[in-house]
Amino acid sequence: MQVVSFAKINLFLEVIAKLPGNFHEINTVYCSVNLFDTLRFALTKRGLINLWVNVEELNTGSNLVYQVALFLNKRYKPSNGIEISLEKNIPISAGLGGGSSNAAVTIKALNALWNLGISDDELTGIAGEFGSDVPYFLRGGTALGRGKGDLITPVSDVKIENLLLVNPGIPIASREAYQLVRIPVNPRRLDTGNLDGCVFNRLQEEISRRYPTIESIIDTLNENGANRAVMSGSGSTCFGIFTDKTLMMTCQKRFVSMGYWTKVLRTIGRDEYQRCFQNLN
Repeated sequence: MQVVSFAKINLFLEVIAKLPGNFHEINTVYCSVNLFDTLRFALTKRGLINLWVNVEELNTGSNLVYQVALFLNKRYKPSNGIEISLEKNIPISAGLGGGSSNAAVTIKALNALWNLGISDDELTGIAGEFGSDVPYFLRGGTALGRGKGDLITPVSDVKIENLLLVNPGIPIASREAYQLVRIPVNPRRLDTGNLDGCVFNRLQEEISRRYPTIESIIDTLNENGANRAVMSGSGSTCFGIFTDKTLMMTCQKRFVSMGYWTKVLRTIGRDEYQRCFQNLN
């Protein structure tokens, strides 16, 4: 079985308050984009879990894909083992949710392959054990994330055709970004009737102070035709939204000449996102 695992961007991310256990209450807008990793699953007669990743540093027992498989294996004791290969295309520790997306896909795939019969509510609960944004990746599309980002409300999909992602190769852990953030006295309100116009990220200011490259990328996006530009999630990936495709392609060439990873993308809706799971049913 082969399943793709889509990335996301955060169109909006406001930090509301600090919660116990070093968590934060947030208000965010998740959007799926057509950048993806690929996972392949094969049942084995021996009850072992084997994972291979095309990025050597991810071939460890701490990989969320392996952790999910181990968790489900111990809890439900399936009769087969599993071999999993993961082909990474989504940058790592980049604010695009690659690891969380991989975890969500693994939960759904193993539920099907191992015939576990886990309900949708149970799947959501399990997903939340592996990260605050993992429940979002069970459904994808455009959604509001509240609480720790795990309380998901699907909304009408935002359609953005000309989206330029830029990553400078600086891995930033979510923990670092949230440790730096200054919680506002008056949190910014989200206009749910104008989601693609509410482009904002509270984490960006302090991350940019520590990593000035982030601010430089956003300035360059704005100076080269982006209507709006912002850091995604905890960074370091930034994205620009363009109305003029020619300007976007010219801007991309500039970043490529500077040695940055870039990708021209579009958002994808919930229906298109769910088609990646159609062979699990």
